[in-house]
This record gives sequence, structure tokens and C-alpha cells, in this order.
Amino acid sequence: MFLLVLAISTLTVMAQLDLKKTGTQIKKQAGQLSNEKKPAEAPASGGASQAGTSTATSGPSKTLYVSSTGSNRNDGSREKPFKDIQKAIDEAPDGAVICVTQGNYLGKLDAGYISIKKYISLVGGYSEDFSERDPVRYRTTIQPGPEAGGTNANFGLIDIDIRTNPKGRVLIDGFILDKGQMNRYVGLNANDARFKAPEGVETGHLNPPGKQIGQPSMRGPSTVSNQLIHGYVKGDLIVRNCVFLNGSHFGIQVGNIGGHFEIYNNIFLASRMAACEIYSMNNTPGEAVLDFHHNTVLFTWRRDWVPGDKDMGYGFRYMTGINANVNNNIIGCSDFSALDRTRIDSDKNREAQRKTSANNNLFFGNIEADLTLPSGGGKFMRIFARQFEDVDQLAEAEGNREMSEAEIKILSRAIDAAYLKAFLNIEGSSSSTYNPNSSENLFRSAMGMNQRGTETNYVSMYANSYPFDKATDLFGALEGYGAQKIRD
Repeated sequence: MFLLVLAISTLTVMAQLDLKKTGTQIKKQAGQLSNEKKPAEAPASGGASQAGTSTATSGPSKTLYVSSTGSNRNDGSREKPFKDIQKAIDEAPDGAVICVTQGNYLGKLDAGYISIKKYISLVGGYSEDFSERDPVRYRTTIQPGPEAGGTNANFGLIDIDIRTNPKGRVLIDGFILDKGQMNRYVGLNANDARFKAPEGVETGHLNPPGKQIGQPSMRGPSTVSNQLIHGYVKGDLIVRNCVFLNGSHFGIQVGNIGGHFEIYNNIFLASRMAACEIYSMNNTPGEAVLDFHHNTVLFTWRRDWVPGDKDMGYGFRYMTGINANVNNNIIGCSDFSALDRTRIDSDKNREAQRKTSANNNLFFGNIEADLTLPSGGGKFMRIFARQFEDVDQLAEAEGNREMSEAEIKILSRAIDAAYLKAFLNIEGSSSSTYNPNSSENLFRSAMGMNQRGTETNYVSMYANSYPFDKATDLFGALEGYGAQKIRD
């Protein structure tokens, strides 16, 4: 049984935060993480929501419209919208804004992914007539079923590849990306007691890509190893107001070829490997920059389910070559560590110029640590929030702490109760049996074959599907920390 120690703090949540000390150029207060009322009517501003801190495409931009009730034979106007996001992208010029109504969108011919190869703004969460926008009420999803496993296995649900314009910008705003209907999970009635689903959890264990455990199974024939957002971007990338759900291989994993990435006001739930990993594809220090702030990151799982196999399971990863600022996030219930900074550039000069920070983050329930650092020999140091100010690798480290008991109670009201209870009560065991004098091993030895034993592993929970209907409840759970409410 893993023991969870929750540190009680006397600090309270502030209604508004002074972000001047975060080391970023972000000046947003918690109540300003919002969208304009009718962004579709203001394409000249750069699209469907505030421009953040990135460089917007200058001049007027074309606006295209997509509705699940539209037609790809339409012209993409507000009155005659396309029905498919991929069609709109293919028709759009660079700098275009694509507004998308509620519905489930699976790409061209329902392939199960959306491909972006242009600098565009992709904005979901509209009502059917485009008169209002509320991504929580009007859910715009990319939620493929098991049949998509044969066509999207090599792509993220949103797959980006844009390498041409250092001043270009890509915006993804207001989408729910969910692989919960596609992944292979152990069935609720597993015939092996080791894989029985915890009470109230909607599936059994995730079957990781390439593995088969705990028959019978439910949903897809196999779990494919694609990310929720994957790709390569030169220029600016903004991802906001999105939900990343049940990712079997990273929530976001994108290469920064040189530009400013801003990932904020998102919810990450039940990601495997890591919720966010942005890595550099640029050899010039300081050209690849990332601001990761006001995100809620919960239940990130390691690579494999076997107890003691602590490989991955991180909320956020500081990657080499990236100047990364991590601020005002809630990161909890990581199967290994909330933050990972074990990656070190082999070029000592480049590593010395790398700037990383962590400010005003809240942590709770991370099983091994709040931050991992390298300690040599492939081993990790396990660091908790109270120690951050002494971490040399963090240029700034202010205001990081374990959540107070009162804050945990508030946050827990927005988390699926059965899932949280099962995580907090995870237990696991591993045992092996090896008898060199057994008749089998004596025979194998006589035949020049390797001897063998048996190993039995058990863990009560591993990357089980988090319920779709509860995911958006976490917007605005704690004012000032994590994902805030998406306001008009």
C-alpha cells in the first residue's frame, strides 16, 4: 500500500495573483483567462479568443466555420458550414480562423485524427448557430472509437507539422481530446482477480501498447501508441481551454523548432508517460521557450503497470534546449513525480544557458516526488515542494507548496470520487518463485537451456479510464491555481 502524506498549510487561495515574479511575460490574472463573447465576429483580432503573449498573424484573417450538421460541399461560411474540421483546414489559408460547433470530429473519412500543416487558429466550443461560445457547455471533441486504431496509430489526435515561418502562430482552443473509447482496457469482469476494477471505476486496467493483460477485455482490439497532440512547430504555439483525457502515450508531445509555446488553462487527466513534454529541435539557446501555466494535471501513469517499474509517470517534463516556466499549476496524483528535470544536455555550454523555473504551483498526492533530479548512475533524487528553493536547476522557485487540507477538500469535489479513492488506496505486490533443483530446471540444465522461475505481480489500479462526463468539472475548481473557468 502506498502511503500518501498530505502536508497541511495555513496559506489560503488568493483570489488574484501577482504574476510579476513568475519569470514570464504573462500578466494575466485568474479572472482574465477568458474568451471574447462572439469571437467569430472579430477575425481581424487573430481569431476566436485572446491572443495570449504570442505574436499573432498581422492583418485581417479569413474565418471558416465547421458544424457537425454541415456539409463538405458547402463553402465554409457561417450560413453554410463545413461538416469536417480537416476539410476546413485544407481549404484555409495561413492565418485563418476555424470556428467549430459542438460535436465529435474524427478527421477525413473518420480516420481518427486531425492534421494541421498551416498556421491557423482552431477554436471549438460554439453553439450550433455560432451565436455563443462555451467549451464546457458546447463540447467539441476528438474522441475516436476502436475502429480508428488502424488509421490513426501513427498520429496524434491533433497532429501538427509546420516548419516554415518563425513568426507564424498556431492556436488550439476549446477542444476535448479523449482516447477513452479507443484504448483497450481490462474488462470489469476480469477473470484474473489481480486486474479487477476498483469499486465505481468505469474500466479495469489499461492494456499498454503491445501488451495483453487481464482477459476478458473491453473496447478496442489494441491500445495504439499515439499522443493526444503530437508534432513539430516552428513559430508560436498556443494551446488553451482544452481537456486531455485518457492518453495512452503522452497528453502533449511536440518538438519546438524555435518559437514561443504557451500551454495554459488546460486539464490533463489519466495520461500515460507524461501529460506534457515539449522538446527542443533548435541548436540556439533561448530560441525555444515554453510557458506552462494555470493547468490542472492529475493521474499521470508510468510506462508499465508492474509494481516497482518506475519509468515515466510525470506531470510535466523539463526537456533539454527549452527555457521553460512552470507556474500556477495544480499537479497531483502522479504515479511517479509531478515534475521531471532529469534530462541534461550533453553540451555543457548549452545546459548552462538553459533557464527553467517553477513558481506558485500546488502539489498533492504525487506518489514518489514533486520533482525528480538526476543523481548519477541512472538514479533519481526525489524532491518535494518545500525543497524547491534549494534546487540549483531552477532559476526561480517561489510559492511552490503542498496543497492545504482545505484546498484538497475543495478540489476533491470536482474530481470523480471513485477514481480518486481508488488512486489514494493503490496497493501492489510482486513475488517470484525459482527452484534450481526442480525437475523442470534440472532437465533444462541438462539440455543446456536456461533455467526459469515464475513471477507474479499485482497492482490495484493502472491508468483506468477517467469518466468523460466529469472531466470539465475541474475548470475553476480553485481560483488562481490550475485551470480557471472559461468566461465570456
